[in-house]
Amino acid sequence: MSKVLVLYYSAFGYAAVVARSIADGARSAGASVDIKRVADEASRAAPDRGMLFNAGKNVPVATIEDLVNYDAIIVGSPTRFGRLSAPVAGFLEQAGELASRGALHGKVGGAFASPTSPDGGQEAASMSILTNLLYFGMVVVGPPYSATTVADSAGQRHPSPQDLDGARRLGRLIAQTAQKLSGRADPGAADIEEDAESAAAPQ
Repeated sequence: MSKVLVLYYSAFGYAAVVARSIADGARSAGASVDIKRVADEASRAAPDRGMLFNAGKNVPVATIEDLVNYDAIIVGSPTRFGRLSAPVAGFLEQAGELASRGALHGKVGGAFASPTSPDGGQEAASMSILTNLLYFGMVVVGPPYSATTVADSAGQRHPSPQDLDGARRLGRLIAQTAQKLSGRADPGAADIEEDAESAAAPQ
């Protein structure tokens, strides 16, 4: 059984909803999954921020040392001008010591993003997350980049079924890849190919 961490920062709650679906997908592949969030110092002055859909309630805050405990780490963020948000960037910047001693080498990584418009830079933001994970020596997996949903600061738009299906597929694919690389793959790992074919099929 692989161990998967779904790590995110969410300004309005959308990334948190996607994180839960990613975790569901990873669990469906037999993984043990934890969901943790990146702390935002600014949010302490605005306690209701990030609470749309009650998505962030009771989610523990991650520490950088947590990363060594998992076979796979999936990182999510709102987009900020086509890149990852400052809280997530600041968190990952703390991983320098872990990276220098190779503590994250060979772990499986993935990304997800939540823009505020369809052209809000989600692919670029996901790639900016993945660049960090590649620097850490991680093996990046995605169909092809990441899961995503468009956020709405008023909470009037909810993540679509298609958004959440894509998130579950990402979680399952990453969990299966982690199992395969760790030598703990079960027969369900063959579904990686099936999921990839399904994602590529015309809709």
